[in-house]
Amino acid sequence: MTAELVRGQNHPLPGARLEIRISAGKPIVAGAVLSDAQGRTPGPAWVAHPGTPALPGLEVSQQVAADHRLAVDLAALPEDAHRLSVLLALPTGTGGPARFGALPAPYVAVTAPDGSEIANYTVTGLDSESAVVVLELYRRQDAWKVRAVGQGYAGGLAALFADLLAGRDAAEARRLADEVADAVTRGLSRSVAPPRVTSDGSAAQGGRPATQPGRPTPSQEPADTTGDTGTGSPRPLPDAGGGPVDYTHPARRRTAPPPPPPSAPPAPPGRPAAPVAGDATGWSMEERLYNQVWGMFEDLARTAAAYRSAVDFADQRRERELDAALADPRARLGGQGEAAREAARARYADLVEQARAVLDRDLAQLRAESEVVEPALPPAFARWDSPVWQDFRVPMEMPMALRLGDLHLPECGDVRIPMLVRLPLERGMWIDSGRAPGGVGMLVDPEEVRRLALDTAVTHAARLLAAYPAGEFAVHVIDPAGSGAEAFAPLVEAGVLAAPPGAGPAAVAQVLGALTQRVDLLQMAFRGGAPDALPPDLDTAEQLLVVNDFPHGFDDRAVTQLRYLADEGPAVGVHLMLVADREDAAGYGPLLDPLWRALLRLTPVPDDHLADPWVGHAWTYEPPGAPLGSRVLAQVLERVATARREWNR
Repeated sequence: MTAELVRGQNHPLPGARLEIRISAGKPIVAGAVLSDAQGRTPGPAWVAHPGTPALPGLEVSQQVAADHRLAVDLAALPEDAHRLSVLLALPTGTGGPARFGALPAPYVAVTAPDGSEIANYTVTGLDSESAVVVLELYRRQDAWKVRAVGQGYAGGLAALFADLLAGRDAAEARRLADEVADAVTRGLSRSVAPPRVTSDGSAAQGGRPATQPGRPTPSQEPADTTGDTGTGSPRPLPDAGGGPVDYTHPARRRTAPPPPPPSAPPAPPGRPAAPVAGDATGWSMEERLYNQVWGMFEDLARTAAAYRSAVDFADQRRERELDAALADPRARLGGQGEAAREAARARYADLVEQARAVLDRDLAQLRAESEVVEPALPPAFARWDSPVWQDFRVPMEMPMALRLGDLHLPECGDVRIPMLVRLPLERGMWIDSGRAPGGVGMLVDPEEVRRLALDTAVTHAARLLAAYPAGEFAVHVIDPAGSGAEAFAPLVEAGVLAAPPGAGPAAVAQVLGALTQRVDLLQMAFRGGAPDALPPDLDTAEQLLVVNDFPHGFDDRAVTQLRYLADEGPAVGVHLMLVADREDAAGYGPLLDPLWRALLRLTPVPDDHLADPWVGHAWTYEPPGAPLGSRVLAQVLERVATARREWNR
C-alpha cells in the first residue's frame, strides 16, 4: 500500500534498489546530495547533478525535463553516506518560471524495481523558492527510511548548497551552482534512457493516453493492412520485440485525477455546444490536444461505421422486400408488384437519407472541432502550412507524439484527422516507393512515386529532428548508388546529418557496423546494470538511419544487420526508415518478410492501407507535405542546425 506523505512524515523503505520519479509540469533540474552520519557533505564530489550525473549507487537525470527518474541503490552508496537528499531547481536563463509558486505542486514518488509505489509526496506551499529539497532517504540502525522535506530556497541552488555543504564557504556553493547552470545552459549532459522493463521482462516504451470522458482509450494506432499477414485483415502493430504495441501513458500523479478540461461556452437552445481546443483530460495542453485528436479519430471511425451499418441494413431490407414482391407469380407483371417494388425502393432511399443526415450532423461537429483544434496544435502535431512553424524554436524536451500525415474515410469528405504516433518511436518506418495495386499510386508514374517517396522520407526526418532538443537526435543516410542526392540535399545543405550520405559498399558496411555496435553496447550496459561502463565517446543521442533504394546494394550481412536494427534498435534509441518497393524486393523471397513486418508502412501518395483496431475501416493515409513554393522545411532545418551549433560550442 502506498504511503502518502506530508511534510516531516517518514516511512520505512523495504529494499535497497529504488527509483525516484518526479513530475513538475514544466522543465526543471533534478539532483541529489549525499551526507554523512552528522549531516555533513564533504564536498562537491558528493553532489549528483546534470553536469556530474552519476555517483556510486546513485544516478540522476542528465536533462532539464518536466519528468525525471532517479535511480538509487542504497547498498552501493559509500559507507560513510547516511543520507541522500533529493533536490529540484528551476533552470536559469531559459525564459521559464523563476519560482515554484508559478508551477503546479511537484509530485515525487519512491518506487520499487517493479514500478510499484512505496511512498509519494506532493510538495505544496512553495512560493518564491527556485530550489527545494523534496525528500530525504536516511539510514537509522542499518535500516533506511524516506522523509518528506519540502524545504525551499528563494536564493536558488547557491543558497541550497550553502546550507547542505555545511562548513564550506559560500563561494564554493556558488561555484557548484554555476557548474549546474553551465551544464544546463550548454546541454553538456545528454543521456539515453534505459528501456523500461515490463512485468514479463521485455523492453517497452510509450504509453496509453489518458482517457477523455465519453471516449474509449485508444489502445493502438491504425494497423497496416498490407499483405504481411496474407489475410488483408487488420492486425496489431508489433513492437521491437514482436508483441503488440503498448500505448499506456506513463503514470503521473496517480493519487489524483488530472484537472478537468476547459468547458465550452453555453450553446444557444437547440444547438450543439461550440467545440474547444484541448477539450480532453490531461496534465498539459499538449496531452489534452493529443487525447482530443485520438477522440476525434475514434468518433469519426464510429460514426462512419454507424452509417455503413445503416446503409447495409437498408440494402438488405430492400432485397428482402423485393424478393417477397417477386415471390408471387401473379404480382410479377401487374401493377401490384410494381407498386411493391417502388415502395421498397422508397423505404430504402428514406433509410439511407436518414443515415446520411446523422452522418452529416456528426461530420459537421467534427469539422467544427477540427477548425478549432488544428490551429492550436503545437509544431510536432501541426501541418507544415500551420503558422506555428513560422515561430518555431527547437524544444527543450521531446513532445508526446509526432504527426506523420492525415487520415480520412471516403464517406467523410474534407474531414481529416491528424495521424499522431507516440515518441520515442516504437517501430521504424517503411516508405513504400512502389505503386500500390488499386491505389492512387497506380495513376502516378513509377519514377515520380520513387521521387515522392524520398521527399516523404526527408520530410519525416526533418520532423523528427525538429521534435527533439538540440543534440538529442542524429540522422544517418545510406544511399548506396547515390540516386537520392537531390532529395537529400536539404538535409545535407542544412548540415543536420551526422555524416555525409553513405554511398558504396564500404560506406554501407561502416554505417551499419557502427549502429549495430551501438545497439550491442547499450543492450549489454543496460542489461548488466552498468550504464557507467559505456565508452565516453559514445554518441548518446537517439539515432535514425534512412536507407534509400533498399535492398539494392545490400548483401546478406547488411540485410541481417538491418533486421537486427529494426528488431532491437528502438528499445535503445536506434530507429530505421527504409525507402523501398516491396514488390521489387519480392524476388528475395521470404528473407525480408520479418523486416517488413517490423516496420510501419507509409506511402508517398494517398493510399487506403491502414485499418483502425475497432471496426476495421480502411483509412486513406495522406503523407505530410510542405506547400508548393514554401521554404518552411528549409527554415526549420536551418533553426535545427543553428541550435545544434550552439549546443556544440
